[in-house]
Amino acid sequence: MTLTSVLFGHGRAHIPPKNEARRITFPDTTHYLTIILDPHTHSVFSDGHVWPRIRVGEALRDGLDAIAITEHLEYQPHLEDIPHHDRNRSYEDAVSSAEETDLIIVPGVEITRRPPASHMNAIFINDANTLVRVPDPNEPQDPKSYSTKAHEWPAQKAVEAANEQGAFVFWNHSWWRPHFPNGITIMPDFHRNNAKAGLLHGIEIVNGGSYSEESFQIALEYNLTLIGTSDIHGLIDWDYEPHKGGHRPVTLVFVEERTMEGIRDAMFKRRTVVWFKNILMGRADHLGPLLEACLSLHGATYGNREILSVDVTNFSDADFHLRNKSDYSFSDHTDIIVVPQHSTERLRIRTGNKVEKVKLEFEVLNALTTPKKTASIALEAKVE
Repeated sequence: MTLTSVLFGHGRAHIPPKNEARRITFPDTTHYLTIILDPHTHSVFSDGHVWPRIRVGEALRDGLDAIAITEHLEYQPHLEDIPHHDRNRSYEDAVSSAEETDLIIVPGVEITRRPPASHMNAIFINDANTLVRVPDPNEPQDPKSYSTKAHEWPAQKAVEAANEQGAFVFWNHSWWRPHFPNGITIMPDFHRNNAKAGLLHGIEIVNGGSYSEESFQIALEYNLTLIGTSDIHGLIDWDYEPHKGGHRPVTLVFVEERTMEGIRDAMFKRRTVVWFKNILMGRADHLGPLLEACLSLHGATYGNREILSVDVTNFSDADFHLRNKSDYSFSDHTDIIVVPQHSTERLRIRTGNKVEKVKLEFEVLNALTTPKKTASIALEAKVE
């Protein structure tokens, strides 16, 4: 390795040893493969603080299937330190870093404007350079003059140009100031019109450490894909502390095939669930099958007493908080039970008379199908 490559972080990302405690894992559903995606991250090629290969290394450590490094097009604070006239450079470096791994690098950018357009990500693009109008690269540039010039091109033109490339466009962190100082998202005409025209396809309901109930409702009302992202600028280990049991927010995408096109197709068809601080959020049609894949009831026996023992196994990274909605009562638990990630919880059930099969209905307290509605699940097992 040359001195230049050491200084500038070029080369392939380090492939970390498996750390199952850190890796984000959710099972496939009956009909789809479950992809773990973070579609909003940054590197030094805009306002991030690490090289793209570090983003690749973090994604591998977290067990992600796909990641997009979405640099700001109109905001380049490191321009004088890292001049780069090709806005595809970050993507190309990440792709090179991910060689010999299964990580899918999704090409994308962040269109960065003032309200009402605000910030939008465009992913699955072909060429980032066509989505921005900047000063002549032969002229001296500084971050301020670059941004001023880039903001002259109407945001609507950038959205239309992204769509001409077949991009998936989503509205970012709509609740941030100065968009809405009170933190309550309201759909502006700019985004409303683009959603109705099929030019806006998704909206972040989670960004970093924050969640917007209003954005969740907007997604449902305007038929937009639900998105959750880390929007990481520093290090994942600093912001989310996976070594202490934390996790970055991610978008779970339910795909027919584990390819770039498979992810793109699923996102346009709104087959996503967001995972944020141990909360799952998604439309019932997509969240329900995921919960059914995550939880299983089995091993039902009466033993020497007329109290039924049965095991609930959790195959996911979420700790499930369940409220009993069935007519049965539990011997060793109240009506609220917790099934930790990748573990089994034994329940002892008073069924009265012996039964040949048992069906338990639960409200899943940490799974939302709308901003204020929790999901439900029914689990069944035959008595052995």
